[in-house]
Amino acid sequence: MVYQISVFLENRAGQFAEITGILAQNGVDLRAISIAETADYGVLRMIVDHAEKATSILMQHGYLLTMTPVLVVAVPDAPGGVATVLETLAEGNIDIEYMYSLFTHLEGKAYIVFRVAEAEKFTELLAAHGITPSTNEELGIC
Repeated sequence: MVYQISVFLENRAGQFAEITGILAQNGVDLRAISIAETADYGVLRMIVDHAEKATSILMQHGYLLTMTPVLVVAVPDAPGGVATVLETLAEGNIDIEYMYSLFTHLEGKAYIVFRVAEAEKFTELLAAHGITPSTNEELGIC
């Protein structure tokens, strides 16, 4: 299972740099990041190589966060690679809450993080089309 860490941020300059600095000092490697913002706060979503370690460290520094299971899918790293997956999800009427990409690119594949309401239906639909979620081992995640 791949876990995403969501950190709730104040809207102030330098906070993202603080978090990435803390993680770097503790040997935690980022695999993906996404920032969503409102007028009052931001949400930093991250996939890291050691989720439990990162969570513990950030909580010790006073950050509010959650860990959420997400699905990661490998797509061809070529034009239209993600379109095939999105078309399959549209045909299956799967609602995507959000998605973003990992930094990781291996053997001509790009990796996309999906958060969906119906994870089991998502997995079954993609499996029926020969697409399986990526594993922690494949992504270098503990």
